[in-house]
Amino acid sequence: MSEDFTVTVDGRPVAVQAGQTIAAALVAQGDRDWRGTRFLGERRGLFCGIGVCFDCLLTVNGARSVRACLVTAEPGDVITSENGTGHDELAL
Repeated sequence: MSEDFTVTVDGRPVAVQAGQTIAAALVAQGDRDWRGTRFLGERRGLFCGIGVCFDCLLTVNGARSVRACLVTAEPGDVITSENGTGHDELAL
């Protein structure tokens, strides 16, 4: 049986049960939103839970726009919240 562990989210430790997705670990900690929308900065988090929407995007170990609901947390993960899409924005 796997051991529970912690990951770093925006510089703070977050407890993770082995096999949990990043989104599940965040929600279990009481975090309901972790991304700001591109233009208005409205807060988003877990919505569909199956990878269809883009509300739960995070940067994980430097990879941007990772769907937190689909990715299993791993020991040592460094996770940061995002504003916008996580991709470089086009100049308008």
